[in-house]
Amino acid sequence: MRLLHAGVDTAVIALWLGHENVATTQIYIHADLALKEQALARTAPQDAAPGRYRPTDTTLAFLDGL
Repeated sequence: MRLLHAGVDTAVIALWLGHENVATTQIYIHADLALKEQALARTAPQDAAPGRYRPTDTTLAFLDGL
């Protein structure tokens, strides 16, 4: 995870870890929620209010019904 945070390419990390396929290394990327949050923060619209999304009760009820 430290290599990812330092900006090392996923293919290089896969080689260092001895992974046969780069797709195996993707498991580590999906596991890092902090990395995801940083990426989402970079893609937020400029006019959006900072903070996390808080769904309404209606939205939560809809999702529970799925």
